[in-house]
Amino acid sequence: MVEINNVSYKYKSGNEVLKDINITINDGEFVAIIGKNGSGKSTLVKLISGLEKPTKGDVIVNKINTKSKKETIELRKNVGVVFQNPENQILFNKVYDDIEFGMRNLSVNSSDTENTIQEALEKVGMQDYIKKGTFELSLGQKQRITIASVLALNTKIIVLDEPTTMLDPEGKKSIYEILKNLKQLGYTIIYITNVIDEILLADRVIVIKNKQIQKDFCKKEILNNIETLKELDIGLPVILQISEKLKQKGINLNLNEFTVDELVEKIGDLK
Repeated sequence: MVEINNVSYKYKSGNEVLKDINITINDGEFVAIIGKNGSGKSTLVKLISGLEKPTKGDVIVNKINTKSKKETIELRKNVGVVFQNPENQILFNKVYDDIEFGMRNLSVNSSDTENTIQEALEKVGMQDYIKKGTFELSLGQKQRITIASVLALNTKIIVLDEPTTMLDPEGKKSIYEILKNLKQLGYTIIYITNVIDEILLADRVIVIKNKQIQKDFCKKEILNNIETLKELDIGLPVILQISEKLKQKGINLNLNEFTVDELVEKIGDLK
């Protein structure tokens, strides 16, 4: 569980980035946090991971207060972070060495390190790359390796800070599928994004604007509150734009009854 209690954060310059933030994320939840550039999303990632400390309030991750210097290593084992550019997180020339280094650096106990790494790679569809050179990989494959590195630490909380920003459509699709699978396996996923369509991956969406939380939706509420999304000035997912156009033509589809693929098929049947 992640508890963010009355948290504010100011830069040393005195500029306030986040103000009075309160969020509780339960085990196994998939939460998307969306906001425009400069809204404080990346600062929130640093606060959750302990890279920065709140100016006011507390961040508690699995009962560990991120302000506690004594529990820094334990915090790293509890929450893993994946950033935008995977090349900034990959340090070694071999996939195995890169993942193994993270485990060794945090003293992660494993009776069979190679098997642990293999299992982590299987969860991201990269099991055949354990002996490959990292320099041989595409950006999308490198991002999958950074996720595997987090999984090998046995953490159950994964924070992803705009992880698809640098990827092509195929790379983005692979990340989306991995996240869906990790959700089914019981991982807690905190997904930071400024891409409105990506919020539909999550069970719950938190909108940050003007340094504060403006809205905390469950997925069903998102689909039924198009006007509220417009008021928040974060745009509409394409699927909601299509639904709105169809309504203007007298065609009403209940988005809660369909997956995205099923809805596309349904629209095709309307010809």
